[in-house]
Amino acid sequence: MTIAWYAHLRFKTAPMWLAILGSWGVALFEYIFQVPANRLGYGALTAYQLKILQECITLVVFVGFAALVLGEGMNLRYGVSFLLIFAAVAVAFYK
Repeated sequence: MTIAWYAHLRFKTAPMWLAILGSWGVALFEYIFQVPANRLGYGALTAYQLKILQECITLVVFVGFAALVLGEGMNLRYGVSFLLIFAAVAVAFYK
């Protein structure tokens, strides 16, 4: 969903309707993969674990996207924030 939610930021001169339409098109493509992945994973993982894992993957993808596509750098505050989120993932999966 990173591309659907943030790629339009590089094209600020495009009309809003076009940004929305493009985002929906990308989101549909991403949902085609996300829905089956959740169905396959549910049972082996709880719904909470699936959501937490999805957010973790989204953050990893977003860091690369922000750097490569948006040209934004990482700073210490963001790095510590991400580490705390990854710690939450470890807690969620600890048995």
